[in-house]
Amino acid sequence: MKKTLILSLVLIQYITGNAQSHIDNKTANRWKMHSPGSIEWKITDRLPHQDHLEMSGEKVSFWLQYGVDEMKKPGFVRTFVFPSFRLLPARTIASMMYSVDDDNLPRILLNDKLLKKGVYNATVMDDQPEKAMNVKFDGILTMESVLGSGGTVVLRRSFYPSTDKALGLEKMVFINKGSQPAKIEMEYMRRELRPAAERASEGPLRFVVATVNDGLKTVNPGDSVAFGISYQALAGDATPVVIADLDKEEQARRERVHEITSLLQLETPDEVLNTMFYFAKIRGTESIFNTRGGLMHGPGGLRYYAAIWANDQAEYVNPFFAFLGDDIATKSAMNAYRLFAGYMNPEYKPIPSSIINEGKGTWHGAGDRGDMAMIAYGAGRFALANGSIDSAKVLWPLIEWCLEYCKRKINDEGVVWSNKDELEGRFPSGNANLNTSCLYYDGLVSAAMLGKALGKPAAQVKAYAGQAAQMRANIEKYFGADVEGFKTYRYYKGNDTLRAWIATPLVMDLFDRKQGTIDALFSSRLWTEDGLASLAGNSTFWDRATLYGLRGAFAAGETAKAYDFLKYYSERRLLGEHVPYAVEAYPEGNQRHLSAESGLYCRIFTEGVLGMRPTGLRAFNLTPNLPAGWNFLRLKNIHAFGTVFDMDISRKNGSNLVMKVAEKGKTKSYTLKEGKTISVQL
Repeated sequence: MKKTLILSLVLIQYITGNAQSHIDNKTANRWKMHSPGSIEWKITDRLPHQDHLEMSGEKVSFWLQYGVDEMKKPGFVRTFVFPSFRLLPARTIASMMYSVDDDNLPRILLNDKLLKKGVYNATVMDDQPEKAMNVKFDGILTMESVLGSGGTVVLRRSFYPSTDKALGLEKMVFINKGSQPAKIEMEYMRRELRPAAERASEGPLRFVVATVNDGLKTVNPGDSVAFGISYQALAGDATPVVIADLDKEEQARRERVHEITSLLQLETPDEVLNTMFYFAKIRGTESIFNTRGGLMHGPGGLRYYAAIWANDQAEYVNPFFAFLGDDIATKSAMNAYRLFAGYMNPEYKPIPSSIINEGKGTWHGAGDRGDMAMIAYGAGRFALANGSIDSAKVLWPLIEWCLEYCKRKINDEGVVWSNKDELEGRFPSGNANLNTSCLYYDGLVSAAMLGKALGKPAAQVKAYAGQAAQMRANIEKYFGADVEGFKTYRYYKGNDTLRAWIATPLVMDLFDRKQGTIDALFSSRLWTEDGLASLAGNSTFWDRATLYGLRGAFAAGETAKAYDFLKYYSERRLLGEHVPYAVEAYPEGNQRHLSAESGLYCRIFTEGVLGMRPTGLRAFNLTPNLPAGWNFLRLKNIHAFGTVFDMDISRKNGSNLVMKVAEKGKTKSYTLKEGKTISVQL
């Protein structure tokens, strides 16, 4: 037995070290941080290279593919999705969508010579290729190139969505850096496409591509000229939006980005994490669409718009919005829960997994994924952290209903029945999975706290607390197991292979098996160069599980290991080959930048590193676990718990921390030990 134990320990050390090699032997970053809130790729070698990203406004999502070939010739494909312009048949993916490549753009002439389209849909002049020099992203993607053999004209292309219109824009600024005037012409173009009237949900629809500021311009040395192209959707006999000022729409986009990023500002000694957090706020919050069914947060990815899901919105991103405090985001969260609440019924038939088509339809094609546990969990945490008693009262019936639904689904062994999980059958989940029962458990914990804050009957509050305690014991009894040599959890009855979702108990403060679980998560059986594999031995990964895992590792106090892997992951996503956000999955979806995953990234810091757990409408527990090299962590402009406040944590001596909470001109100071929990009352 002793020899077996030694061999097991050696094996665990070996495979954990093997996982460590992924972060020790990383590929050099392609991008660099250019300035606060900006990254830059200086195009030198390692070509060709292609990438894609998504930018969204209230009426449009702009998915841009961009690339550079071996000769530094750039190319672009612009795809526009208009969530509130619906097609038939009515389904999740029935948003009007069009793509435009370089061959479908108006012609441009430089000094009377045509800039021709070359390979990779790039422009060439006099057989000399356009050479891309750099790409920057700061919420707007900008590429700079030099044109022609002399290279005296610089072309700066910028791409961005309108903040409030069904409109995407491309601005092309030609800068004359030579000593002679340059003649630059963009020909007029107006191109219109129309889906058949029979496919349009409400009246005829149109997609219009039009030039802005077209014509012939003479540009003196040191001067510049801006041309543009607008891509817009129209319904019925609506008149196209005429763009008289390209800078006005660009400024509106920059103001919206600033509006988002000015909230919940993270400051740490690690600029990579600060910048990734900055960008995650943009992607997590920009993807909110103004629909007939109200403001609806949507994952994006060319498929998921004007619709909500019990996991992406109710579970993942809405609890983050309660800390962010962006007005549009908060309204979208409340609207999501309102839409789900519309399907409550006295028979306790399940609420649909997804409400689609601007709130007019549903999708429930994957079976019972544990959706009611997701909603109860997310709504409880959102209500507490949001800190509005009126909003909490609105959400309370939904929380009650979802918890009662789950209670009725408890099987003979004391855990919650569900025949699928949020991966919808992509991997086995049995008839009772770890994820669903953990979400239900945390939903009960939040309900007990929220019920007390709302003055609900003491018997009801006590019942929720008692059910939570029983569910905690049942989770350990039913799911606790040795799997592949690790003292962790089986994902479902009969499961004997490690799964990424064994991280879920850690984010619910279930630490009975924390060491074995963390060892398993960061072993080479689960950790890959792109984060956690969904199933040990399988190459498929979903970032949401990695983000849960990192958050849980910090919450469990495994700070050194969690920080190493978080830094590796953040550099890869922010500065690597596919930037600058957390992704959905691979190979499915080709690593789409789905928006709710970015909300999960931010929660690594609020709920993981800081261990912020809402306990009341004005109160939270704090369990900070700062990396050893950090002497401070600041979280500024927090709009949560019904107020606005700043937190400043500094290291005093070793594990001693001093925290200052500044609220309404007053500052409270706390002294605490690292990893120890304190209660904060605002």
